[in-house]
Amino acid sequence: MSRGDGPGFGKIMVAFDGSKDSVKAVDFGCSLAEKYGSTLIIVHVYSPALPPYTGAAPMPIPEVELEGVAELSKERARGVLADGIKLAEERGVRARGELVEASSTVQAMVEFATSERVDLIIVGTRGMTGLKKLILGSVSSGLVSHSACPVLVVR
Repeated sequence: MSRGDGPGFGKIMVAFDGSKDSVKAVDFGCSLAEKYGSTLIIVHVYSPALPPYTGAAPMPIPEVELEGVAELSKERARGVLADGIKLAEERGVRARGELVEASSTVQAMVEFATSERVDLIIVGTRGMTGLKKLILGSVSSGLVSHSACPVLVVR
């Protein structure tokens, strides 16, 4: 399975969005990283900030306000990623964190896993719910369908 010299998994990527199932994915990733001496990479993908829509006639939004919304979105994403890294550290596992801005979570994760030559992707069954899930579909299903490496879905 490993692209490295030994058995196991050289690099394990965990998809993390702060949901209960993604916390379970980090926990499972830590267990495998400990067992195989793997590099653990926790990845959080966040959507680019979109201007608020009020339903009223379109009005120009000052660029300064958009920059503030974008920075707030990125700051929240950094917090989510930091939570994932902290979970690994609490288990005694050193993890590298990667923050990715993209409109497609699945595409961003597949591309990241390919470029990093990841041996295994771990993802929770369900992530954050609501409109984002409706628009993007199931991230776990998308990863299983499109990833070049094995995907472990944790329930």
